[in-house]
Amino acid sequence: MTIPLFAGFMLGLSLILVIGAQNAFVLRLGLRGEHVLAVALTCALSDAVLILVGVTGFAQVSAIMPWAEPVMRYAGAAFLIVYGVRSFRSAFAAEASLEVSGTATTTLQGALLTCLALTWLNPHVYLDTVVLIGSISTQFDEGREMFALGAMLASFTFFLSLGYGARLLRPFFARPGTWRVLDGGIGLVMWGTAARVLLASTPA
Repeated sequence: MTIPLFAGFMLGLSLILVIGAQNAFVLRLGLRGEHVLAVALTCALSDAVLILVGVTGFAQVSAIMPWAEPVMRYAGAAFLIVYGVRSFRSAFAAEASLEVSGTATTTLQGALLTCLALTWLNPHVYLDTVVLIGSISTQFDEGREMFALGAMLASFTFFLSLGYGARLLRPFFARPGTWRVLDGGIGLVMWGTAARVLLASTPA
């Protein structure tokens, strides 16, 4: 059962590592030491709910419409490939670094509302959790629950580490080279996962 758990953890981590508005918001609050636990848990719990919906929903859909699983599997593989391309393009793009600007204190209510908006109003989060993780989970007939648990653990691990480790990472994220290495690694994981999905769908 460790294989589905590890596969879910790695897929969840590779998807969530893609730098976006949500991660940048958590990182900025972490650098300031503001509402880290509340915001990190809000992000992780939101992901857990969406992952659960994706995994349980795809199991029911596959039973009713067998053709839906391979369609979503190929769509998921294509999505991963495109994500990988984007990551590689970011790795070789012009120099950039994450800047933390502004000194105003963020209220807890404001931080949570912003966090919820960045999470639930972002269409990519549904593609990542409900569609992609849900479709790939159908490969694990006996370990779907462990796969989902692994993906959930990745969210909790990432957001808590990002929030509380932000101050330690500040000197590194000021360097463009750090983002290049991160984006390049994400691209490799994305393409590796896409290859695994496509090979799993190939008839023996």
